Amino acid sequence: MMAKTILVVAEVKGGGLRKTSFETLAAGRMVAGKTGGELAAVLVGSGLDAAAAMLAEHGVAVYAIDDPSYATYSSETFTAALVRLAQEKNAGHVLFADTSFGKDLAPAVAVRLDAALATDVVAMEVQSDGYLKVVHPIYTGKVNAEYVLQNKAVQVVSLRPNIFTAGAASGSGRVEKMAWPVQTPPRAVVQQVIMGGGGKVELAEADIVVAGGRSLKSAENFALVEQLADVLGGAVGASRAAVDAGYQPHSRQVGQTGKVVNPTLYVACGISGAIQHLVGMRTSKVIVSINKDPGAPIFANSDYGIVGDLFEVVPALTAELRTVLGK
Repeated sequence: MMAKTILVVAEVKGGGLRKTSFETLAAGRMVAGKTGGELAAVLVGSGLDAAAAMLAEHGVAVYAIDDPSYATYSSETFTAALVRLAQEKNAGHVLFADTSFGKDLAPAVAVRLDAALATDVVAMEVQSDGYLKVVHPIYTGKVNAEYVLQNKAVQVVSLRPNIFTAGAASGSGRVEKMAWPVQTPPRAVVQQVIMGGGGKVELAEADIVVAGGRSLKSAENFALVEQLADVLGGAVGASRAAVDAGYQPHSRQVGQTGKVVNPTLYVACGISGAIQHLVGMRTSKVIVSINKDPGAPIFANSDYGIVGDLFEVVPALTAELRTVLGK
C-alpha cells in the first residue's frame, strides 16, 4: 500500500486545544511510523493561530481551516472542509477523538470519502499490509470485537479518550492556513448555544472521576461528591438514576445513555452497578466503590471496595485526603 497522509482532526474548545487532540496525535504518530506516511493535523474554526502554533510544537504539519464562517460549529460545513482537505492531501487515515465532536463528524466524513469506518476504538495496530486492526467494544462492553479495515482507500477511526498517551512537544512543525470560507450555507443554522455545567474538569477527558448515585438522596448531598472530586482534582459524574431524579444534569451522566469515561481512577459513591452504568466506566484503570450493600453488583467490577454508609465514608475520605495531599 502506498504511503499516504495520516490526518489527525484536532478539536478546539474555549479557544484551547482539548487534551484528546494530543492523544489522537499520538495514535497518528504510531500509524505514521508503521506506514511511512506524513503525519499532519487539521483544525477547523475561527481564530486558530494559538491552537495551530501549539500543535506545530509537536513537530507536525498543521492545516488550519480558519475563517469567521466556521466560528459556529456546523456538521455540514465542517464535514465539507475536512473532506476537501483529506482529498487534497491524499489522506489514507483520518483520526478523530470519540468525543461528541468526533462522533458527529467521523461517520459523515467516512461516507463522503467512501471510507472504512470504526468508532469508539480502544486499541489499534497497523498490519503489515498497512490496514488497521482495531478493537471496538460491543454488547454493552461485555465483548471486544476485532476488525480489520480493508478494501477501502481511506480508513476513518474515532478513538476513545484516555486510551492513547499524549506525547510531549517534540519539535517545530509548519502551519499552513487554508483560506476556505463556507461556500454553501448549511441547511440548519445555530441560533443560540447554551453551555452546560460541566464542572472544573471535562468529564470525558478527566484522569479522575468521582461519581454519585441515587443513594445520595438529593442534589444538595452531591456536595459530598463534589468536595471529594475537588480534593482529587477530578471531575464529577453521576448515574442515570441520579440524573433522572434531578440531582445532576445530563452532562454529568456516565453510562450507556450518557458519557463513556476511561479515567485512571473512578470512584463510585452509592452506585449499585447496573450494566447500563458499567458500560460507561468499566474500562477505568482503577475502580473504587463505596456502597453499604455488600452484594451490590458494582463490587464485582471494582479493584477496591468499601462497604459502608457513603454519608460517613466519603466525608472521612475527603478529610483524610486533604491532610495527606495538603489541601
